[in-house]
Amino acid sequence: MRFSVDPWDPAYGTSTGSQRGESSAEVDVDVEVPAAEWAPVDPSPGLAPPSAVLFVDGVRRVDAQVWVHGPSGEAAPALCASYAAGVVCCCPDQGAHLVGADVRRGLFTTADEGADLVTAAGRYEAVKTETRTPETANVAPMQLLSLALQRGLMAAEQEAAEQARTAHSTADDLLVVDGPLHERRRLPRAIGFVKTHRSEYLPERLVGVVAALRAGQRTPVFRVGSRFEVYTWYLRLPCAPGAPWAGVVRVDCSAELSAAEAAALAATSQVTLGRFASTEYKDSRAPQNLYPIAGLERALRRRMGEPGVLYRALRRAAALSGEPVSAA
Repeated sequence: MRFSVDPWDPAYGTSTGSQRGESSAEVDVDVEVPAAEWAPVDPSPGLAPPSAVLFVDGVRRVDAQVWVHGPSGEAAPALCASYAAGVVCCCPDQGAHLVGADVRRGLFTTADEGADLVTAAGRYEAVKTETRTPETANVAPMQLLSLALQRGLMAAEQEAAEQARTAHSTADDLLVVDGPLHERRRLPRAIGFVKTHRSEYLPERLVGVVAALRAGQRTPVFRVGSRFEVYTWYLRLPCAPGAPWAGVVRVDCSAELSAAEAAALAATSQVTLGRFASTEYKDSRAPQNLYPIAGLERALRRRMGEPGVLYRALRRAAALSGEPVSAA
């Protein structure tokens, strides 16, 4: 029996493979070349990488599950969470350096009585989550709270990306957002970097082009139309040979660009992203978890504070206030 092992750490789920489901989005595969001419695209010879690359990412952590008690004795679930977003800039003059970090704390609750929660370790800003809508009628409260936390994190990442474009922009830099671009698709010279694949966008006859990619090669650009319309392409990062989709990432850019501009960004991604690909003995999500992104995640987690300290501060705050909020 011949088999191959995907280097991606299974503790993070599956990077590719059987979990991919067929996407309902409209797909146009004839953007850069007609579908009949699809083949792996080599890097453009002589194309120089950007003068600076800005990486944007965010992290989140639930510090405690809590209950918010109402005046009649009822209790509603809530999450006390810390989340942070930041930017790392990689340039020849200074190497990789942190240019922005924003740490926030939130009390995500469905209770009308929710209020900012002040502890010795920081303030948790109350975020009311609505549960009385038709769309959320069958969603568990804790899942709603987790989704609200994710929206807060995405807002922080959006602000970090906008600030990076305002304060640290050069004429030929590149902004790399960890994950799909979504609301950040209007930022100039920006691409989204998607490490895992949950949807199958290509028709079956073109999936083999992805598996045939060698390190540094990409697929032609195609267009995906859904809630957020984007140009996108698959790119294989440098990695040991093995699983058919090992080292494959999906990169996207704004659909407001012309097809030629999208192809130019795709070519830039080929000469840029591979330089930052991680290796298996250093990162369990190699090569998709780029070194600057991994370093940024570590820096942000340090700034979020020690989980044990925050948890004890929440328990003390609950005790001092007569336990209107109880931590679990």
